[in-house]
Amino acid sequence: MIKIIKTFFIILLISIISSFSNAAGKTEKPLSPGWSFKGFFGTFDRASLQRGYQVYTEVCSACHSMKYLSYRNLGEAGGPGFSKEQVKIIASQFEVTDGPNSDGDMFTRPARPSDKFVSPYPNDQAATAANGGAYPPDMSVLVKARSGGADYIYSVLVGYEDPPAEISLDDGVYYNKYMAGNKIKMSNPLSDDLVEYSDGTQATTDQMARDVVTFLAWAAEPHMETRHKTGFRAIIYLFIITILVYFAMKKIWSRVETKV
Repeated sequence: MIKIIKTFFIILLISIISSFSNAAGKTEKPLSPGWSFKGFFGTFDRASLQRGYQVYTEVCSACHSMKYLSYRNLGEAGGPGFSKEQVKIIASQFEVTDGPNSDGDMFTRPARPSDKFVSPYPNDQAATAANGGAYPPDMSVLVKARSGGADYIYSVLVGYEDPPAEISLDDGVYYNKYMAGNKIKMSNPLSDDLVEYSDGTQATTDQMARDVVTFLAWAAEPHMETRHKTGFRAIIYLFIITILVYFAMKKIWSRVETKV
């Protein structure tokens, strides 16, 4: 009997400790602010895409690459809507390593629209070493790669808080209520008025998070709008064909019934 009581109290103690641990490390459900690109008829807000590119360039690109994106993509149909001249100017602001030249040497030159986005680090090992052992993921398809997609990334960007009293953090680790385990090695990248939007929009933390996530959503699926349009046209086509087939079959069977 005593053994049973001891076992009961041990199980109860473990349950209490477990419940406190879960409460301390509870991950909040991601926010869903509402996106213009969600749904069957979703489209990208061009102004938000351009602002999002600005946030990525001025804030995120210091650590995160977008190696699957070329500068020319910024001017393609369905993209942020930059003109060809604007794309050339944007690309020329970055330097890429090219070569070898006629002497067999590598050299640097201004980037062209056909070049991929310039990465902040020469390789993954350098990126990991520069960030305290935590590799900053490439952002090209980050929205598709993370469970929760745009909602999750937005939530992490706005989810930084001071940790509860019962949670201790190591140096270089920060508390984020939307991150799994609530611990993240990336410091809070956004703060009000961190950038000055060229279109005059107020650069609040929420606005910058929305804009950069919109840009990342486009980068992960640049042909989304075209796909939506194609799907809609296909549905209309199938609907018309269905009606025509229905009336054709009705006419054919009416003749059969008349003969019978």
